[in-house]
Parts: sequence; structure tokens; C-alpha cells
Amino acid sequence: MAYTTIDNPGEYFSTKLYTGNGSTQSITGVGFQPDWVWQKTRNYDYSHSLVDVVRGASLNMFSNNTLGDQTVSNGLTSFDSDGFSVGADLGWNASASDRNSKVAWNWKAGGSASSNSNGSITSSVSASTDAGFSIVTYTGTGSSATVGHGLGVAPKIYIIKNRTDANDWKFYTTAVDGSLDILNLNTTDAKADSGGSLPTSSIFYIGTNANQGESGKNYIAYCFAEKKGYSKFGSYTGNALADGTFVYTGFKPAFVIVKRSSDTQSWVLWDNKRDGYNQTNPSLTPNESGVEETRSVDFLSNGFKQRQNNTATNAASTYIYMAFAEHPFTSSTGTPVTAR
Repeated sequence: MAYTTIDNPGEYFSTKLYTGNGSTQSITGVGFQPDWVWQKTRNYDYSHSLVDVVRGASLNMFSNNTLGDQTVSNGLTSFDSDGFSVGADLGWNASASDRNSKVAWNWKAGGSASSNSNGSITSSVSASTDAGFSIVTYTGTGSSATVGHGLGVAPKIYIIKNRTDANDWKFYTTAVDGSLDILNLNTTDAKADSGGSLPTSSIFYIGTNANQGESGKNYIAYCFAEKKGYSKFGSYTGNALADGTFVYTGFKPAFVIVKRSSDTQSWVLWDNKRDGYNQTNPSLTPNESGVEETRSVDFLSNGFKQRQNNTATNAASTYIYMAFAEHPFTSSTGTPVTAR
């Protein structure tokens, strides 16, 4: 019988809450040096800011709009051994009480990028094969091409964004039925069949359009493969009841994103730190800059359960999800982690 190979998910993913001070500060307690930080102000409508080690600390992009790389020199200023440092940018570090409550979701990849020549385009890749996560940059050629992702297994989800121009965030996934579907992380659009080839253990395929491979344009891709006990990417069908659908992940979630894939609805994001009590977990919306809302969900020892009839999370419809673990249901030795 196979058991998880990741006994401590907190070595690869961590949510950190902090309070802005309007000056500079080092945010510690993440538990590792992050390679990708996704940050949001909880109590004010600042954009979701995404920064990674491959593009560099000062370059921000925003999941709720189409902008390419934006230099924010006083936002996240460095990736540190136990977190990150921030300057006085309002989105990252405002001090006023109506906008100083911050959350940052942190992922560990492979540190500084290495050159990858597995594809027809040479890419720069920071990859953790243990965690199934890589950060990939490349430049389009205007021709159909392949790009190396560094995971060693086929990603189940990869997200591509044009860094040079204003274009949609393209979210590719095989989580629904094994075919390659596409959504926009920055919009409410339903999924569509991408018509593209499935990624392999070494590469993903890109076309010639501005969202993937236009000549001379720079791109970022975040690639995710499932790892037992740490990450799970799939789909579920809602039941339109307060006693909502249960989704088995094999671990207690620390972070969950869902999207109604068969219809137009916003993306919804929860974590285990903002409140942390079942049925009252506040949500944020990756495709919007708004403040927290309450969309009820339970984080359980082996999955999550919807707790209301909400069209964005639990209508009688199909949803996709991404989940990362707080701790696995069983350890690598087969011992139940929840045992006391």
C-alpha cells in the first residue's frame, strides 16, 4: 500500500498573516524561504499581488487584472530564509487600520532558476520535484513550440501569463475529465476545451497567440503536479444544499481554490489561517480586488465540505479545485496523523 511521501506539507506551502506598518518590515514564520508569494489585503480592495523568485522580487503581477510585469520597488523587496521583507507600498504594507490586514500564501519551488532545454524553447525553471511545483519563464517565438517545466511528471494544472502585454491569465487543467481544458484566472468565464495537446512529464505545448507564444514576448508559467498527502487537483459536483458536497483530498486542507467550471462564476479561495474555524472561513476572490466574504466551508481531516448553497461553490454544477495540505491523513509510515 502506498503512503504519502510528504509528511510535513508546511515545508512547501504556508499561509502567513501580518499587519502592515507603513514603513518596512520582515515577515517571518513562513517556515521556509518562499519562491512564490501571492499576497492580498484582507480589508481593502487592493489587487492580489503575485511575485516569484524567477522574475525577481520587484516584479508584480495581479490575478484580478490583465497587466503584465509591474515594477513595485517598495512592495516585496526580498525573499528571506523564513519569509520575506516588504517596503512601504500600500498593497503590501499599508498602516491604516482599514487596510493593514494582510495575508500571504507562500510556495517553495527550487530556488534560483536553471536553464531547461527539454522543449523546443529553452526555459528558465525553478522546480521542486518533491512538491510537484515549478516556476517557468520563457520567450515566445511566434511558432507552435514546447516548453520544459522541470517536474518529471505531467502537470495537472499550469497557469500561463504574458509578462510583456496585458492579456488574460490562462489556466490549463486536466482535472475535469483528462482532456486539456482552459479557463481565465482573472475572469468568471466557464471552461472551454483548449484543443491543445496534453502536457508530458517534461514539456507543455504552446501556440502562437499572445496568451502563450507571441514572438518576442516574455511569459511566466506556474506548473503543478499532484503529490499524495500534499496537493490534490480535481473536480466535484455541487448539490445546491446547505449540507453540501464533500470532496476527498486525503489530507486536511490548508488552502483551497474552487471555480464553477460549467458556468460563469468567480473563483473562490480559502485558507486555514484567516479565522480557521469551520463554516465561518472567510473567502477571497482571485479574479476581483474586493475584501473578504463569508462562503461557508469545512476543512476536515481528509478533505473539505461545502456548507451552503452558493452558486460560486455548491450549485448543482461542476467545479474544479486546487487544494494544498495542512497535514496528511496518514504519514509515510502509514500512521494516522490525526491520532492522539
